[in-house]
Formats: sequence, C-alpha cells, structure tokens
Amino acid sequence: MKHLAEYRDAEKARRLAAQIRRIVTRPWAIMEVCGGQTHSIIRNGIDELLPSDPDHRVEMIHGPGCPVCVTPLETIDKALAIAADPRVIFCSFGDMLRVPGSRENLFSVKGAGGDIRVVYSPLDALKLARQHPDRQVVFLAIGFETTAPANAMAVKLARAEGLRNFSMLVSHVLVPPAIEAIMKSPGNRVQAFLAAGHVCSVMGTWQYPPLAAACGVPIVVTGFEPLDLLEGIRRAVVQLETGRAEVENAYPRVVTERGNETAQAVIREVFAPVDRVWRGIGVIPASGWKLSDAYREFDAERRFAVGGITAVESPLCKSGEVLKGTLKPNQCPAFGRECTPRTPLGATMVSSEGACAAYYNFRHA
Repeated sequence: MKHLAEYRDAEKARRLAAQIRRIVTRPWAIMEVCGGQTHSIIRNGIDELLPSDPDHRVEMIHGPGCPVCVTPLETIDKALAIAADPRVIFCSFGDMLRVPGSRENLFSVKGAGGDIRVVYSPLDALKLARQHPDRQVVFLAIGFETTAPANAMAVKLARAEGLRNFSMLVSHVLVPPAIEAIMKSPGNRVQAFLAAGHVCSVMGTWQYPPLAAACGVPIVVTGFEPLDLLEGIRRAVVQLETGRAEVENAYPRVVTERGNETAQAVIREVFAPVDRVWRGIGVIPASGWKLSDAYREFDAERRFAVGGITAVESPLCKSGEVLKGTLKPNQCPAFGRECTPRTPLGATMVSSEGACAAYYNFRHA
C-alpha cells in the first residue's frame, strides 16, 4: 500500500476535480479504453466528481477494453467443444469459466466431467503438459497486448522442449485498431481516449501519435488509481478545450515511448496479425493476433478441428452497445433483471472488469 496510497489521496482528488470543473466550457465525452479503469472510475465515484451541468460536463464512456468481454462467442463455443474432449486437460484463467457460450459455460462442462483447470499463467499449463504426456493440454489464450508476451513465451518453450501435447486456443485483441473502429463507427460520440497503462507498458506509446492525428482525437495514457485517472481526464480536457489532438503519457512511472522491446520481439516471432471478431461489436480488421505459420502446430483450433464453429448472440444482451459506448449498462432493459452476475447474458456482466458488473456491484440502479 505504501506506493498506492499516494495515488488515492482524497484531498488531491478533490483538487484535481476542481481544476477540471474550472477548465470545462462545454460538454465533452471521454472514453476510458480499459475495463480495469472502468471499475476504478465507478468504484471510486470518479465520474460523479466531474462537472455534470448539461452545458459544461465531462461524460465518461466505458470502452471495450475488457478482454473477457470482447472474446467472441464462437471462441467460447470452441473452448467448450475442446474442453469436453476426454483426451484434454483444458486450462484457463478463472474469470473465463462463467462466461456464457451459446448453451453453457466452462463450469457446466467441468460439472459434466470435463477436466478443466484454473491456472495463473500459461507456464502452469506447460507444467501440466510435462506431467501428463498422455493427455492433450490446451490453454485458452485471450487478452490484449498485456498478456501476449507470456503466451508467446510459453509456445516458444513448448517447441524448444518438444511438448507435442501442448496447444493454445488464441483470441488476442489489440487496442489501436479498436480505437480507430470506434472513431469511424456511426453515431460515435467519443472525443478523447484514456489509453490503458498496462498495455502501453508492453507496447509503448509509439503506435498512438499517427492514430491521434488521423482521427483528430487526444489520447492520454493513464494508470488505474483515482489520481492517475483524474490527471488523465484533466489532460484530455485541456487538449479538447485548446483544440489539440496529441498523445500524452500521464503514467511515466510505468510507460515509456518504446515500451518493452524484448517482449515485442517475442510477440512478433510467435504471433501474426489477423482480422478479429469482437464480441458484441463484430469484425475489426487487423485487430488481433493468431499463431504465426512457424508455430501453427500449437494452434488448438487446428488440432481439434473446431474452426467451423459459429455462434449467434442472445437478442436480449446489449453488451455490444455497452462496449461501443452507445449505452450505459443500467440503460439495458435486461440489466439487473434477466441479466445479473449469477445469471449473466453476456461477458460484460461476468468479467471482473466488465462495465455491467461494475454498475451492478457499485451502482445498482
């Protein structure tokens, strides 16, 4: 807590909020990209500190930056099909087990006898592959750029060790193409972005200036603590009020311009760009990574022939509108009724970083 308390100082937060109120001369809409930022904003009431007068307000729009939430339904159904195979030990982070597929989730497959293990790292799945040479071990590799280096290294190690019983079901997604897609979407209201500090700790900020210039939008990299977020909002508002569209790094204790170049090199070796379906949003070109041709033997989708599985979302679930920022979670007719954390219709209510879960847990109205 020693190095967190200074970023949670209530008096400093009030002073930053007061600065923002003094700066604002018209309504602005800012999107925080990351689900972790969304939870911090809602849990700490940061959005309620911001000016709310209709003519002088700052509205926070909750973006699609929760990897669990945007993992496409068809990927979940592929995971369910693989996990039900008696030859397989299926490994996943715990927050994926309750994400609903078309008919069930990984918990129900586990209850029916599937060997599903919660792991904390892809290296845990590698360990299981070593321990069980007679079983196929599959790791569900989802996430933004943040989790990609560890997943890439696990595949490299599997090949180096000759582990032919290890594979990954990959569904990585990327932040910059999502920002571009949001800016080009019909009815877009986003005028500035708070970029995710943990993503930029890996990838750096070098990708963002061309995007800010092309879209005419300020992009401010922030952390996740209340003062980090308020400072990011303040910088974004200053840019909006002065007509600038630049990239600013408000998280320099973690983020650099170039990022972690060693991690980026591993990613480039193991993964290749691919068009990716985002749950509730649709296809965004070149917005994901798949295993490169050099590592395709570790592709679980190919190994288990589940590439043809397709799926259709529940018509009751409005998570797509939530992820695009056109609908607040509590504006969905199913919110808190048909859709709760115990009976979720979509991943935004399941995930610990989902906007719907944040509203349900901290602002249930």
